[in-house]
Amino acid sequence: MRGRIFENSTEIKGINVTPVIDVALTLVIILLITAPVLSISDAEVNLPQARSRTGEDGGKLSISLNVRGELRVGKTAVTRDRLAETIRDIVTRPGGEGLLVVLRADEGVPYGTIREILEEARKAGAERLAIATTHAGKGIQWKPAL
Repeated sequence: MRGRIFENSTEIKGINVTPVIDVALTLVIILLITAPVLSISDAEVNLPQARSRTGEDGGKLSISLNVRGELRVGKTAVTRDRLAETIRDIVTRPGGEGLLVVLRADEGVPYGTIREILEEARKAGAERLAIATTHAGKGIQWKPAL
């Protein structure tokens, strides 16, 4: 009779992937937890403090814009072509440096127009810009712009 030499052979018939999956999922969890922490810089930064304000100390220059596109700088009506020149004249006068330029635009004015006027004011030399807004039950509030 012929006998089998290796009746109880221990052949590997498959790979157990459970430990591999466990390790992979553990690494994914560690990555998800540590990724947000790694995105924060180690540099010391003193963040500015903000405060709510209802008005500004010092001088203001008011630019008003209604839905029809009529512009006023202070109480003087100006055209869009002369806006930058008018702002430049006021800002470059003695005592005009550091002047807060407040844009009072009607809520129906497109945002693109407001942005263009703020850019013109910045190019004309205005360093401090704000947009006037209102809150329900409160008066006009000044919000820094740009």
